[in-house]
Amino acid sequence: MHIALARKYRPRLFSDLVGQEHVARALHGAIAQNRVAHGYLFSGPRGVGKTTAARILAMALNCETRHAGKPTPVPGEPCGTCVSCARIWGGSASLDVVEIDAASNRGVDDARDLRERAMYAASQEGRYKIYIVDEAHMLTREAWNTLLKILEEPPPGVVFVFATTEPHKITNAAAPVMSRLQRFDFRRVGPHAIVERITAVTKAEQLAADPDALELIARIANGGMRDALSVLDQVTAFGEGAVTAARVREVLGLVGDEAYTELLALVIERRPAGVFPFVAKLVEAGVDLVAFAEGAGDLWRAALAACLGAAPDGVSAALAAEVQRRAGELVPGDLLRILRALEEAEEPIKRGSAPRLALETLLVRWALMDRTVEIEQVLKEGADVAGAARAPGRAGADVAGAARSLGRTARTAPSLAPGTRSAAPNPEPAEAAPATPHPGGPLTIETLRASWPDFVAALRADRKMMAAEAFADSEPASFEAGLLILAPKGGNPLTPETLERNRTAVEAALSRATGSALVVGLLGSAPPALPAAAPGAGGAPLASNPPAPTPVSRPHRVSVNDAKAERTRALRGRDPALDSAMDALDLELLD
Repeated sequence: MHIALARKYRPRLFSDLVGQEHVARALHGAIAQNRVAHGYLFSGPRGVGKTTAARILAMALNCETRHAGKPTPVPGEPCGTCVSCARIWGGSASLDVVEIDAASNRGVDDARDLRERAMYAASQEGRYKIYIVDEAHMLTREAWNTLLKILEEPPPGVVFVFATTEPHKITNAAAPVMSRLQRFDFRRVGPHAIVERITAVTKAEQLAADPDALELIARIANGGMRDALSVLDQVTAFGEGAVTAARVREVLGLVGDEAYTELLALVIERRPAGVFPFVAKLVEAGVDLVAFAEGAGDLWRAALAACLGAAPDGVSAALAAEVQRRAGELVPGDLLRILRALEEAEEPIKRGSAPRLALETLLVRWALMDRTVEIEQVLKEGADVAGAARAPGRAGADVAGAARSLGRTARTAPSLAPGTRSAAPNPEPAEAAPATPHPGGPLTIETLRASWPDFVAALRADRKMMAAEAFADSEPASFEAGLLILAPKGGNPLTPETLERNRTAVEAALSRATGSALVVGLLGSAPPALPAAAPGAGGAPLASNPPAPTPVSRPHRVSVNDAKAERTRALRGRDPALDSAMDALDLELLD
């Protein structure tokens, strides 16, 4: 008869507990020194050896070899071969060792029965009565109160061992109990320790297994040795031949490395259109989208490690080699944003009503993600542009040109992969061609009004979005001797402030578009100083500028955009470097 590997290779000694050396040393030391406590609480994830440790403790306390005065292989350890040890290890009936499942015996009557049974002595002189209560967090508050007194003053030779995966529930239901028990926290078993253990099991069972398959099983087990042995048993029973990574994925319905390799290429090469057929293939193959998303997290974690110079782990050897090969095309800042986006989308993918849509949206966001720019660099370059603008003898058009060049440098930075810019959709040219919406001829107020939509489009093409929106909400009121007076239409109450703040960029854009040096003013404001000679309209300087009537302000409601603009204005006013950087790069403050 076949015995499950998890039962067949269950530890018999404290030293056999994998990954729980701190617990093993404390327990067999207590037995060797005859300092056994009357109550223990074993807490930790499932499948890490809590109940097994409780059985080994019971075996050591009632070991016939030890009570006969014969030496055991290790002081404090059970012999593992006597009748008592064999019965306890196998889970057979024993008068002195009682295992109770608290999930089905959780009431006050069950606790009262346990308390009454504990009053009886062990079957033999010098032996212990051990009560192992599994899933102890399922006991009710009343049941804990019933056991409280006996846990504080138990009869001689009685030991209680409570095992639980959720110790916080015991704390909430019966906090006084915690002070009456010695608590041991069991850890998750590391992947390398699991691989070593199941490798020894495959050799003992004479099973052929690939290292990649065993590493995959260790990752799937998630720190549980029992789960790792159960998966190995399941894969072994699937068919003849060696245990391979492909067989493990087939048995458990996992995603192959080729899918993650394709995902890596989609993101690096910025191919958002390929996301939808890619997800369609996953759905057609019956892939669990939640498991795929978790595997994607392992992929990007390995990629981040490779970018930072560490060895990529947590993935198969083949996928790690692919990640290492393409690490030069990735940027750590972008990978951090990718992982953060995955964290935000985890809940919709797991529990949302449309997990496929959530996954597709996430992958498209990854494929369209632009390269990050350090804010320190932006502020420094913005401060340099601002300093150049304040320098005497520099023409405003030269400074604006430098700002546009700076903006193009930031905007055309390669996304994720410096060598894959050609794959990006709609790449911008290295130098933007000067916009010339003005058809030529004499520059008059009529030609300016006729070409106004073209000026707005030119500003938008140059990524001056805030100035473009202000232009769209204004119109030429008068033009004389190179001075253009703009009148806000009143659609946005912040238009005058935006035009005033972006005056340099607006004048540079208009001068480049019309071929004439223009000075921009606002209706109802003091006229700006004109240059010595303005070529527009004959090039003669303006003799006089009578003040224009101030438009009547109309009441308006403050919208969310208005409040956001006001907050942006306040931040820009407090930090000149940020103000210059926003003008130069046409940045927008999101929060």
